[in-house]
Amino acid sequence: MASLKKLAGQTVWYGLSNIGARFLNYVLTPIVTYLLHTKSGQAEYGDYSVLMAAIAFVNVVYTYGMETAYFRFSVSDTNREKLFQTTLTSLVVSTILLSLGIILCRDRIDVFLGLDSHPEYITWCVLIIAIDALATIPFAKLRQEERPRKYAFTKIAGIFVNILLTIFFIYYSPSYVAAHPGSAYATWYAQYNNTGFLLLAILIQNIVTFLLLWKEWRVFRFGFDTALWRKIMVYTSPMIIVGLGGMVNETIDRIMLRKLLPVGEEAAKIAVGIYSANYKLAIFITLFIQAFRMSAEPFFFSQSTDKNAPKTYARVMKWFVITLCLAFLFTSLFIDVWKYFVGASYRNGLGVVPILLAANVCLGIYYNLSVWYKIRDKMHIGMFITLVGAVVTLVLNFAFIPAYGMYACAWATLAAYGSMMVISYFMGQKYFPVPYAVKKLTSYIVVMLLLFFAEKAVMHFTGIVIIRLCTAGVFMYLFLYLVYSVEKKELVNLPFVGKYIK
Repeated sequence: MASLKKLAGQTVWYGLSNIGARFLNYVLTPIVTYLLHTKSGQAEYGDYSVLMAAIAFVNVVYTYGMETAYFRFSVSDTNREKLFQTTLTSLVVSTILLSLGIILCRDRIDVFLGLDSHPEYITWCVLIIAIDALATIPFAKLRQEERPRKYAFTKIAGIFVNILLTIFFIYYSPSYVAAHPGSAYATWYAQYNNTGFLLLAILIQNIVTFLLLWKEWRVFRFGFDTALWRKIMVYTSPMIIVGLGGMVNETIDRIMLRKLLPVGEEAAKIAVGIYSANYKLAIFITLFIQAFRMSAEPFFFSQSTDKNAPKTYARVMKWFVITLCLAFLFTSLFIDVWKYFVGASYRNGLGVVPILLAANVCLGIYYNLSVWYKIRDKMHIGMFITLVGAVVTLVLNFAFIPAYGMYACAWATLAAYGSMMVISYFMGQKYFPVPYAVKKLTSYIVVMLLLFFAEKAVMHFTGIVIIRLCTAGVFMYLFLYLVYSVEKKELVNLPFVGKYIK
């Protein structure tokens, strides 16, 4: 129980920072979608979404699993100082080489992505990725040393910078430029569009974050232990494939939607913008998954030698699934409220939200299940599972986007994560048996879906929002009461909530 309390406490801290980090995109979503409400604005948001998908994809190559390797080797007999210097030296060298290579090809990339002759945007994206990659090990060091407060402060400080700059560039600057057309700022501002300003805000955010990590950076010296690096690369090599496969599942749908939708160029960009905005409505699930991942990875490695580790992992899974179900219901049942999170011109994509929520439930369970191949050094199996998901994503998107557009993207995401979840469970039970309460967890998910479809039926028969919200509240209460009734004995001993349980 003490270990679970520790995990829960760290999840809260990492949750605060990652809620901030992810909330950057989510807080900016209403700001941007309300401001960029015209067709041209939607198209610019579509371009930005494609670039962010590309950044996430390329970032996997830049980091090539070094973060997980840092945690894996830091719990062995490896000298942590040597581990820090070796991993960071490797990242510095590879980041420089990769960045130069991409910048040399930036004109071709600009044409491929259809950015209206703005190759400088590619350079800005490269700088965003490079700085982010170089911050990976300093951030991992903070997590390994269990310093979540510094971690949270650094993340959130950068976020505020991004939000302020985005508002400045998109909301304030147009009126200032209109009032001062001859100013130097107006001349500079006229060279770019809103896609570029959104990127520039992220770039400056990353620079600020990097500077705040100076204390962790100043101990860095170019030092390279060849033998240790080879061990690390043997461990991480499959993770590059795992990471790329994961990014295919998470982000490639935006790029494929942009390329495969049989409509004009601007209409395709608008479709990507609408899909991306509605994707953000899976906020509560994705935020929790991210927070959990940040705290759980070092936790799972540290617990791996404990004889009670399988039981601990099973209990973590149970509460994780319950939380995912609550997040799913909180979003899907109250969609009449959450739809205002995006501008009115983007709301014709709300139908994809429940599908994407269900996909993220599967993804969250998969992340929890995936612990077995990491602690058993079976990364090649993790690579296989991720590749299966990537193939499902690519095949379904390629086959159905031309006919079904963004809905094909959503269903492909659900199919990919669902298949990965199922395969990981059965293979994990073979190599690292964990006594998951499968029947109980399945029951929670089935009840979650039944309540969702019950609310859909209510929404079908009435358009009166107050009635729909009242029934949503009743259904949410029923699920909470179910959890309370079944888990009361354990709820009493949980941190934070236990003191409120009688």
